Amino acid sequence: MTETETRRKLTTIMSADVQDYSRLMGADEEGTLATLKRYRDSMSAVIGLHAGRVVNTWGDGLIAEFPSVVEAVRAAIDIQNDIAGRNQACAAESRMQFRIGINLGDVIEQDDDIYGDGVNIAARLQGQAEPGGIVISNTVYDQVRNKVAVAFDFLGPLTVKNIDDAIPSYAVRIGDTGHSRQRPAEATPAPPRPAMPEQLGRAARDPAPKTPTSFSNRILGFLGVASAIVLLINLLTWQGEFWSAWPLMGMATMAALIWSRSQTGQVRSMALPIIAAAVIVTINALSWHGEFWAQWPLLAIAVATALRWVLRRS
Repeated sequence: MTETETRRKLTTIMSADVQDYSRLMGADEEGTLATLKRYRDSMSAVIGLHAGRVVNTWGDGLIAEFPSVVEAVRAAIDIQNDIAGRNQACAAESRMQFRIGINLGDVIEQDDDIYGDGVNIAARLQGQAEPGGIVISNTVYDQVRNKVAVAFDFLGPLTVKNIDDAIPSYAVRIGDTGHSRQRPAEATPAPPRPAMPEQLGRAARDPAPKTPTSFSNRILGFLGVASAIVLLINLLTWQGEFWSAWPLMGMATMAALIWSRSQTGQVRSMALPIIAAAVIVTINALSWHGEFWAQWPLLAIAVATALRWVLRRS
């Protein structure tokens, strides 16, 4: 491929960086750089053994790609085990630990580098990983869950900039490797947790993942209590007018929007137009003067939703 050629391809992307790299550099610049070089050389050798290639390095980060999803996960496990062994001889405060994210996605290849959402998602998964840990996307999990002898923990959906659907993510339970050789373990559901927002290099400049939290549950609970209070006040001061319908509709809309943010896939894609349609029909009903004017905005919503679906399919 010439320098100016570009092409798209499906590949497995590994993104890795050093946890607390700034702190390590502040404590010992020369020693940290020497350790980083040794570890990167070791990582490159492991990646090559698993038929992968190092695409790019910057600062403390590394991007690699693999033709095989299984080999990419095996390489990541070998890398983390190798680094853990090397760190045993180091003082706790000077240990260099890597976080790794792996994604299977479509990318653009140009001048031996790769770009696109596939790389961006891998970098965001890396940011969700614990020090010394590995986080994979659902596209990777679907390919390796019955082929790699490790367990997986479901972390919840990961929101990535410019991508409509959240990406379900899984942590590879490296510590269970030795106990799972006989039968690959299925993913163990775990409560979703947000990733720590950090600068992940050029490949990731997205907002932190958004997942359902106790804060959202508290808001929903507050809205439920507020709705009950408003309805009770209306009934106790009844003068022939059901005025609480309007604030109840507003609070129901807020609750529906909060709920929709916790959904993934087609449910999340369809939630917003359905909520908008329900609000318009409710407003028409509450302000009824003998005319069903909501049909026109409902038609517009249906057309916009259909066009969006067609464009995404194409």
